[in-house]
Amino acid sequence: MRIDVVTLFPDFMRQCAAVGVVGRAQQRELLQVEAWNPRDYATDNYRTVDGRTCGGGPGMVMLIEPLRAALKVMREAAPEPVHVIYLSPQGARLTQGRVEALAKLPRIALLCGRYEGVDERLLAHEVDEELSIGDYVLSGGELGAAVIIDAVGRLQDGALNDAQSAEQDSFSNGLLDCPHYARPVHDALGDVPEVLLSGDHAAIRRWRLKQSLGRTWLRRPDLLAQRALDAESRALLDEFRREYAREEQAQRPSRQNDAVNDDRNH
Repeated sequence: MRIDVVTLFPDFMRQCAAVGVVGRAQQRELLQVEAWNPRDYATDNYRTVDGRTCGGGPGMVMLIEPLRAALKVMREAAPEPVHVIYLSPQGARLTQGRVEALAKLPRIALLCGRYEGVDERLLAHEVDEELSIGDYVLSGGELGAAVIIDAVGRLQDGALNDAQSAEQDSFSNGLLDCPHYARPVHDALGDVPEVLLSGDHAAIRRWRLKQSLGRTWLRRPDLLAQRALDAESRALLDEFRREYAREEQAQRPSRQNDAVNDDRNH
């Protein structure tokens, strides 16, 4: 897969893509990341890429011509058709499902805005999709582009040493991931759950699914509302809820005692 990035900070994007799983994917020639600076295609001596917004107001807007020229050269750099994405807080929310779909494309391009954004006319004619990594505003699209490169790059076949790692990620099946533990088994912070040491693969699978369902119920109930649970999942979620209620009940006297002691100390 090839990912092109149109950005005022090409070195930053290259550095982001050179480390970790994505860097390893490039070394294995599973992924190619290229960066293009629109300043290189500006026509004046100052390499100007921005101008004042029409209608007045604060901030500058990235100009059509340098971006259009950079996109043209980028498109011609490789024969594969390219899906152009603009990183914007106004875009659709990036999800694991969208990441998985993008990972199957032969080539995508990420357009990174700065200042007040990009001239709307260029977006209308050159961009296929707008994506947002969250409901907040950053100084530019580079961090969002880095997120997409990492999320898409790690899904390339052979990028991860164990392909099952991606299959078990949060959101891959619509649920949050279960808790994970490593040795030592016993520590001052607690013990590894016994079921994980039992060697009973069916019991381990059941425990992990229950924890995944329970964690989703606690932290992201909206995800559960979007899916229909089978009979096993419903039973495991009910079991988790009962266990959670018992733990909360058991901890309540301790919390009340702590509150009384705090009042006395004050």
